[in-house]
Amino acid sequence: MNLIRDPQALWRYIAGICKAKHIVLVAAGGTANHLHLLIDLHPMTPLARAMQEIKANSSRWLNETQPPFAWQERYAALSVSQSQRDNVIRYIDNQAQHHRERSFEEEFVALLQKCRIAYDPKYVFG
Repeated sequence: MNLIRDPQALWRYIAGICKAKHIVLVAAGGTANHLHLLIDLHPMTPLARAMQEIKANSSRWLNETQPPFAWQERYAALSVSQSQRDNVIRYIDNQAQHHRERSFEEEFVALLQKCRIAYDPKYVFG
């Protein structure tokens, strides 16, 4: 479902959230139905806390600017080695192009399979 009317405005807003919460935002991208972030967390910052801050604040803003909006309850997080960082940034920057060839859902399931992450399809997209 395409609920993000202005993805670039959302990325800018999330950049502000990250700055305020001392989360290093390396890259942000996505389309009208999903968001990708590459963040660099301080070792003492739990990922769940960072995601709570980003999702809660961006959800509040999106509901003020384009109601109704709600993020899915879940999110996916993968670690990225330094050697793959530039590839991930390019991937995030080229979301529209990627999704001309296959949907986000197809690409996400392929990523789970490539990484050998076990999943139950009925829970993947909530």
